[in-house]
Amino acid sequence: MLKILLNGNQLETEAKTLEDLCRSLGYSNDKIATALNGEFIPERNRQDAVLTRNDKIEIVSPRQGG
Repeated sequence: MLKILLNGNQLETEAKTLEDLCRSLGYSNDKIATALNGEFIPERNRQDAVLTRNDKIEIVSPRQGG
């Protein structure tokens, strides 16, 4: 298990990449923005973004409304 910080909360995961993490959290078909240790990671690069212990990950989904 890998310990990471996700949106400010500690999480243990077996995900190896940012793409794996998003999929395991149920974001497979959602439009989201992701950052790894403060760096924006586009959707096309998530599979190449390897997770390591104590990484700080932000996942944000767009809001609708006014």
